[in-house]
Amino acid sequence: MLTMLAADGVEALVTKGEARFYVEATDIDAAVRSLRKVFGIASVSVAEVTTADMNDICKAAADYSQGKVHSGQTFAVKARREGNHHPFTSMDVGREAGSAIFEANEGLKVDLTNPEKIFYVEVRNNKTYIFDTYVKCHAGLPIGTQGRVIAEINNDRGIVSAWLMMKRGCKVIVRSEIDCSILESYDPDLKEIALDANDPKKVFGYVWGTSLDELQDVDVSKYGIPVYFPTIGMSDEEVADLLKMIRDV
Repeated sequence: MLTMLAADGVEALVTKGEARFYVEATDIDAAVRSLRKVFGIASVSVAEVTTADMNDICKAAADYSQGKVHSGQTFAVKARREGNHHPFTSMDVGREAGSAIFEANEGLKVDLTNPEKIFYVEVRNNKTYIFDTYVKCHAGLPIGTQGRVIAEINNDRGIVSAWLMMKRGCKVIVRSEIDCSILESYDPDLKEIALDANDPKKVFGYVWGTSLDELQDVDVSKYGIPVYFPTIGMSDEEVADLLKMIRDV
């Protein structure tokens, strides 16, 4: 995470809680764009922060809701509380924050089953985070947690295959016949070796961008370690769509 933020030139302070990473940055949009590329992150939310005092929570929730809802719209508050030293429950937070939002906006309707707008209120220790959106990220596993592999890349399917292995937590070393610099957007420390270079030590597998029709042309017996074909069950159209998404960073 820190490597990605630094590579993108985003100045940020990152702290780790029991269930969340907290990122403070002056350029919020740039931070979100950067964090979306980090494997292991399922979602990012831009939050308003206040104390864990109920009065502060209600005021912050009411202020935050201004301009985000309109008359006639249904809404709900989903509250979560972490820790056992607070003098209130999650249900208390949801009820009180919901009342504050209701009173701060004209014509709202409460719908706890199928609301048009949801406000999330998370009380974690001595701070409260209020937000209304989860920005979906790639999820997966952090790069490097599942060992190193060599990706043999000679086409677009090879790029997609390498990316999928990165998403699965592998540290990918690239041996490429084409430009695959887009992968550096997801691993700023991406290593590339020459076509005729010896394999690095402690590599646990090879990655090939091979379709099912091409599998018969690959002799896996000569490698001595596992060979992975992440896109073997994907059509050319599916590979093209995924490559477009990968390049859209």
